[in-house]
Amino acid sequence: MKKLISSCLVTAALVLSPAIALAADFTGKTITLMVPFPPGGGVDLWARFNAPLLSKHLPGKPTVIVKNSPGGGSTSGANLFTQIAKPDGLTLLASSASTQFPYLLGDPRVKYEYKDWRVFLAAPTGGAAYVSPKFGAKSIRDIDKLKNVELFYASPGPTALELVSLLGFRQLGLNVNHIFGIVGRAEALLGFERGEFTIDTQTTTAYLRRSAELVRNGEATALFSWGVLDKDGKLARDPNFPDLPHIGEAYEIVHGKKPSGVEWDAFMSFLVSGFPAQKLMVLPKGTPDDILETYRAAVREMLKDPDYLEKRDEVIGEYEQVTDAQAEKLYKDGTSISPESRAWVRGFLEKTYNVKFDQ
Repeated sequence: MKKLISSCLVTAALVLSPAIALAADFTGKTITLMVPFPPGGGVDLWARFNAPLLSKHLPGKPTVIVKNSPGGGSTSGANLFTQIAKPDGLTLLASSASTQFPYLLGDPRVKYEYKDWRVFLAAPTGGAAYVSPKFGAKSIRDIDKLKNVELFYASPGPTALELVSLLGFRQLGLNVNHIFGIVGRAEALLGFERGEFTIDTQTTTAYLRRSAELVRNGEATALFSWGVLDKDGKLARDPNFPDLPHIGEAYEIVHGKKPSGVEWDAFMSFLVSGFPAQKLMVLPKGTPDDILETYRAAVREMLKDPDYLEKRDEVIGEYEQVTDAQAEKLYKDGTSISPESRAWVRGFLEKTYNVKFDQ
């Protein structure tokens, strides 16, 4: 009798256990993964890489289709997601820094609220900066050789991802002339190689594949990396650039003190959004806990999948995707900015680059 009672209690416990009770089933369902960018770009490739793996590991093996909804620098697609996505787990959004920056800046085109969404996947990245060797600098410690020269940097525009570089160079006191209208870091790198630009940044994947050779050959001088966030959310050296100071260390080398103040805080908001929290995959407002946990469990399985491990480096690069608490932390830090920092950045962009934030 005791064994029977014990068996019944175990059975009941299993039925009520969160891992089982919270599992959603998507058998026979079609899930739409919205990408607010045109086909072929980095976010599109990232979404299309993850879509079949999510399909494989979600309960019921649903079909996951990618739908491109470009426009407004990705704000149009994100706004559409807010309007149409139901909290049933059948509509997802692939967000990126280009979606997050307008939100951080308080762009009036933004009709979405990150605090309403629920994140289940984050894809960090990193990067590094380097300068032409013609100025004689061998490292960031030779900053005096760079302060009195005008440097030229290629950028799509002042509010693009390169806003991180714009603010970062300013933190180091570098005189950088940002040449706007250059589409993509690949084009910028070619211009650097031709001598048209004298300072450049690349994401880690592009740097290791192409820029590192320039440094090895003496055709570029590495200055600093953007760094990574440690478990406490503090800047740390990027393991892909162990010999390079991160931007915070570079600041200390240049100024002889630790960085602080509203300008630094503003810079860090965009740095985190642009690199450690560059790509995010979210569910809409009101999504129940069981559906969120189902997606996170699928990601945990996906990250161990041999198919994923075989192909991840080509698409994901040198940084592992994360879920659960790690994703939640990056999501929060990458979509948060203080009112003081936002006001400073907006004022700086309006005054210096004539950016208009029409209300």
